[in-house]
Amino acid sequence: MRRTTLASLLALTLLPLAAQAALKPGTPAPAFTAPAYLAGQPFTFDLKQALTKGPVVVYFFPAAFTPGCNVEAAAFSRAIDTFKSHGVSVIGVTAGNTERLAEFSKDTEKCAGKFPVAADEGARIARQYDAVMTLKPDLSSRTSYLIGQDGRIVAEYDSMNPNQHVKQMLDAIQALHASPAAR
Repeated sequence: MRRTTLASLLALTLLPLAAQAALKPGTPAPAFTAPAYLAGQPFTFDLKQALTKGPVVVYFFPAAFTPGCNVEAAAFSRAIDTFKSHGVSVIGVTAGNTERLAEFSKDTEKCAGKFPVAADEGARIARQYDAVMTLKPDLSSRTSYLIGQDGRIVAEYDSMNPNQHVKQMLDAIQALHASPAAR
């Protein structure tokens, strides 16, 4: 019995902190609205409305003003002109430190007022996107989705490492534009 308990505990410690994103390309993206901020100004983000203007990158992150999330927000901020040049908008979504999102959205070293961030109280939206941490389901995992203008998932990337999310989404946009169906 003791050996089984130790094995179970060891297995639990080896579980990744983030769940694998289950929404695969072709899956309809769950529609959502959420309180959001752009350059410190509040508004209601509506995914359906955003998709009328073009594809949208929805990236989930654990919490504002934490080291990995700061790195990721800064990377999206630096690349925002490239996303916009392809007609793609970006929104960050988090359940963590939502009371600080207005400040986070205008911080010159993070979002820099270049893209909105939305509050996901209770990780309700993250759950719809299978983007919650396994061991902390009240927080978003670090998961990015490219959603096509038709409302379907085009690409997903799930990694707690913040360094590749922008590259993965830009690569997916390039592949989308290169495909014969996009012409």
